[in-house]
Amino acid sequence: MSRRGPARLSYRRAEEIFEENTRLLANPLASPEDIEDLDGWTLHRLRHSALTHDAENGTSTPMLLARSRHTSVRSLERYARPGVDAVARHASERDPAARRRT
Repeated sequence: MSRRGPARLSYRRAEEIFEENTRLLANPLASPEDIEDLDGWTLHRLRHSALTHDAENGTSTPMLLARSRHTSVRSLERYARPGVDAVARHASERDPAARRRT
C-alpha cells in the first residue's frame, strides 16, 4: 500500500538540517570557509530557548509543563531559566510602590 502526500521528515534529519544551516549564525565571527568545522544550533537548544522566553514573558508553570510535556517542575527547571533582567522586570512590574511612582 503506497502512502500519499508529502514524505515526513524524521526528527533526526530535521536536526541535521537545522544544525547544518545554523553553523554561521551560531558562530558569527567564523569564516564561511570553516563551516565544516563549526557546530550549529540544535533543535534541543531551540526548545530550551523557547521555554526560557515563555517563562520570561510570564507563562504560567502549568502551561510550561504542558507545552514541554514535562511531568515535574524539577525537570522543567533545566529549560525554563529566566535571566536576571527578566526577573528584575517581573519584580518591578509587580511592585506596588513602583506602580504608585509612575
